[in-house]
Amino acid sequence: MLKVGVLGAGHLGKIHLRLLNQSSNYELVGFYDENLENGAKIEKEFGYKQFQTIATLIHSVDVIDIVTPTLSHYKCARVAIKSGKHVFIEKPISTTVEEAEEIIALAKEYNVKGQVGHVERFNPAFKAVKDKIENPMFIETHRLAEFNPRGTDVPVVLDLMIHDIDAILSVVKSKVKNISASGVSVISDSPDIANARIEFEDGCVANITASRISMKNMRKSRFFQKDAYISVDFLDKICEVVKMKDAPETPGDFDMILQNAEGVKKQIYYENPTVESNNAILDELESFADAINNNTTPVVTLEQATEALRVAYMIIDRMQNK
Repeated sequence: MLKVGVLGAGHLGKIHLRLLNQSSNYELVGFYDENLENGAKIEKEFGYKQFQTIATLIHSVDVIDIVTPTLSHYKCARVAIKSGKHVFIEKPISTTVEEAEEIIALAKEYNVKGQVGHVERFNPAFKAVKDKIENPMFIETHRLAEFNPRGTDVPVVLDLMIHDIDAILSVVKSKVKNISASGVSVISDSPDIANARIEFEDGCVANITASRISMKNMRKSRFFQKDAYISVDFLDKICEVVKMKDAPETPGDFDMILQNAEGVKKQIYYENPTVESNNAILDELESFADAINNNTTPVVTLEQATEALRVAYMIIDRMQNK
């Protein structure tokens, strides 16, 4: 079993502590939180060992799980990696692309593995259809959330939209060609609502919308490709695949047939992929343990997370220069 320690015991940190404590791949050694008083309460309530310094925790484990505010990701990762520890870092990987690139370089130098918590990659609805998404040409995503003061220290692009940016980059096998974007600050100092249009070199276009001041929660993505439409509801964990094929010469009574102006007939049919229930956060942590134990590439690499951050900042830049 891999000995693991958690840095940060806030809302998400407590979830990580609970799941790591349940995992059969990890031995939870303890945690560090800069608010020692809060840490003492958690230690008393749940029995997890609180460490008084980051250094003592790092030296007691094989893996460091970084669930601190984004501003400290780089500092924590740097110390852990230089101590020869594998690092799991919550998204986004860091505050700047330059910091992310240094994390990559350090991980290579000290021969340790790193994974970033882009948890939607482990969403069961997305996992059920990812292999069916082939050369999409148009993608539309909506990630809307009710207002929550937690997370407003960063733009909505880094808080919410980056989930969809990462998911899109994982299925579009082409480089970004052009980005246009707009955003509005309603209640925060940084944009609370943002829309971006990403054009890829292969012709694919992604239209992404994110809001953290909506009246209801929504996390939906739609992928359009030749002869297929695929939708993913990340919130309700359901998916749908609608495909088209040449219509049979003698359609059945219940076959759905479309005919275009040229007289070409197509049959519409539905696929219902099996969505296997899971705990996405536990799955991502377990997958990292597998990557370490089997010396394989993590599902969400430091490089992929850095590319998602790079695109996110390109979107922020386009908004600021409008």
